[in-house]
Amino acid sequence: MQETYENIPGQSKITFLLQAIRNTAAAEEARQMAAVLLRRLLSSAFEEVYPALSPDDQTSIKSGLLLIIQLETQSSMRKKICDIVAELARNLIDEDGNNQWPEVLKFLFDSHPRVRYAACNAIGQMATDFAPGFQKKFHEKVIAALLQTMEDQGNQRVQAHAAAALINFTEDCPKSLLIPYLDNLVKHLHSTMVIKLQELIQKGTKLVLEQVVTSIASVADTAEEKFVPYYDLFMPSLKHIVENAVQKELRLLRGKTIECISLIGLAVGKEKFMQDASDVMQLLLKTQTDFSDLEDDDPQISYMISAWARMCKILGKEFQQYLPVVMGPLMKTASIKPEVALLDTQDMENMSDDDGWEFVNLGDQQSFGIKTAGLEEKATACQMLVCYAKELKEGFVEYTEQVVKLMVPLLKFYFHDDILLTNSTSMPLLLECARVRGPEYLTQMWHFMCDALIKAIGTEPDSDVLSEIMHSFAKCIEVMGDGCLNNEHFEELGGILKGKLEEHFKNQELRQVKRQDEDYDEQVEESLQDEDDSDVYILTKVSDILHSIFSSYKEKVLPWFERLLPLIVNLICPHRPWPDRQWGLCIFDDIVEHCSPSSFKYAEYFLRPMLQSICDNSPEVRQAAAYGVGVMAQFGGDSYRPFCTEALPLLVRVIQSPDAKTKENVNATENCISAVGKIMKFKPDCVNVEEVLPHWLSWLPLHEDKEEAVHTFNYLCDLIESNNPVVLGPNNSNLPRIFGIIADGEIHEAIKHEDPCTKRLANVVRQVQTSGGLWTECVSQLNADQQAAIQELLNSA
Repeated sequence: MQETYENIPGQSKITFLLQAIRNTAAAEEARQMAAVLLRRLLSSAFEEVYPALSPDDQTSIKSGLLLIIQLETQSSMRKKICDIVAELARNLIDEDGNNQWPEVLKFLFDSHPRVRYAACNAIGQMATDFAPGFQKKFHEKVIAALLQTMEDQGNQRVQAHAAAALINFTEDCPKSLLIPYLDNLVKHLHSTMVIKLQELIQKGTKLVLEQVVTSIASVADTAEEKFVPYYDLFMPSLKHIVENAVQKELRLLRGKTIECISLIGLAVGKEKFMQDASDVMQLLLKTQTDFSDLEDDDPQISYMISAWARMCKILGKEFQQYLPVVMGPLMKTASIKPEVALLDTQDMENMSDDDGWEFVNLGDQQSFGIKTAGLEEKATACQMLVCYAKELKEGFVEYTEQVVKLMVPLLKFYFHDDILLTNSTSMPLLLECARVRGPEYLTQMWHFMCDALIKAIGTEPDSDVLSEIMHSFAKCIEVMGDGCLNNEHFEELGGILKGKLEEHFKNQELRQVKRQDEDYDEQVEESLQDEDDSDVYILTKVSDILHSIFSSYKEKVLPWFERLLPLIVNLICPHRPWPDRQWGLCIFDDIVEHCSPSSFKYAEYFLRPMLQSICDNSPEVRQAAAYGVGVMAQFGGDSYRPFCTEALPLLVRVIQSPDAKTKENVNATENCISAVGKIMKFKPDCVNVEEVLPHWLSWLPLHEDKEEAVHTFNYLCDLIESNNPVVLGPNNSNLPRIFGIIADGEIHEAIKHEDPCTKRLANVVRQVQTSGGLWTECVSQLNADQQAAIQELLNSA
């Protein structure tokens, strides 16, 4: 069957599948399958199939699909056909954003409510799938059409779906696009809310109101401070809903309203929100005290928990006073233990009707079941704990111990990826919170975490979760510093990292074998690419962990590292893919930066590859190599001298190549410029500084790589402060050019204002300010933006 289908030409496939979908006499399953295949065909082979059809065929397909939606009675089938329409409509948007199927929008005004409903669905789907391009191109038409459809008082479902599509649209809509419509949006949303509140009181209908409340939240979330003028229009009604919607059937509405209030508060900021903050907190606290009466599946719980976290973000340190009230229910929800069962297949089939169980087949007629009720809430609660730790820092110290005791065992919680992800993220944050209790308390807490983290790195099967855990472990080592790992830890970690690197090479070989297979095609290549991406991501995390160990332990960790050395050397072989070479070089960069002069004993393995990589085809590899030359000059010691001399012409070649400043090349180029600066500053006897300096000045300022920008500006200040004649030029003639460099750096925010370097740059400017004529000459050569930037610099430092 599969083969027959594959061999039908594309155009005939469309006709064949449309007929199958239309055939209401056929089995539901066959029609659904045809719908899925048609959507896939349009998403994977649109360019080959659709343009080859005659204009008449194209028109009949479009009208055919829209007719099917009107006639379809099955809701799941209708959704699938809407998906096809959304896919086709999306493909009919060209590069310039012209829509070749404008009828889709007209369907919002179709006489048949089911079609209006489907059109809302399709637009909502496109807004999510093709953001922000879809929003940029169709904001004018879509917002107007959806607002008009929301006025459809005769049809609740259509209204609710128009509001839902508006939520999808505004969620990913760039703020600048939404602002011009804000007045109109707010006016519509407010009038709909007022009508729907009346309907709720008179008839008890709530579907549209729930969606409208969420639409208001979404608009406020995107508009941020621009929502301030409308704040007083909505807040009294929203507070009224929370106070009065206490019946069981209104729980979802109340939860969504609590969410809306907290999102508006976050959008407008503390100053505006403070007038209602204590009322809102009292409402939340009242719900909180009734919390014990809420059933476990009450939808308000997760909304409440998220709202508390937003209140914490708004109030900052002032939120600390509420922790005693909030933490009890939060810990209770975070501690939910899911119901699990080991069943044979027969029992499982009897249970599958019982809602809320998910099963994993263990083979051998056995299945592992978990009841998913409460898991989402548990995940949200864990995320909120992380939020409190992050926002309140030492203000959260009272709770760190109980949270750590809850979180660490959850590193083995395989039932829910979000819970695993959140818990690993929390570890370094909790250590930061606990720091105020002194080193002994901190070390005890770290010991409780450390073993579990290392075990999790060794056993976690999911690569997304694994990479998060590895990243967190690296962050923890940075917080704890030298001495935080004992010999057993090092032994176990060394074995695990060695295993990860060996697996990395083995997986690459397996992928090469699959590429020789007779079934190999584009689809296989796509999934091989995905595997490759996640393998490389794990490699970056191996690099993170090594970075944190080298920066904490310095050269005394090198004997431990030697068991990994052959594998890292293998990464930088010339025939390896560029990500391998990039990350292999990064690891050697760290060794030079943190373990010199001892690092030179490995020079035979990495120096040649590093110098050869300066001019590599891949910008990522060039960047890693150039950074390596910079740290050789800065930290490497005398043994590296001749190699700095050898690297200089290679760095210059990269900087002077015609496409050096293009988007993909600029970071590598800036690292080369910075490396030239570091050679002149730290190894001046390796180069002819007077000859290189004028060139180096002409390459400034750097503004993409912020870390390297600080190095170059600090060196520039050294040169100016020591009155270097080459930099200042005869009679200070270079100063206007230097002012231009400083101003451009400020415009591109190359240096943070709190960085000491900002003060040095401002002092350079102030010194010139005192000598009238020179100051006028410098400023007159700057454009208006540059002049404003110099003023900004003087104000900030």
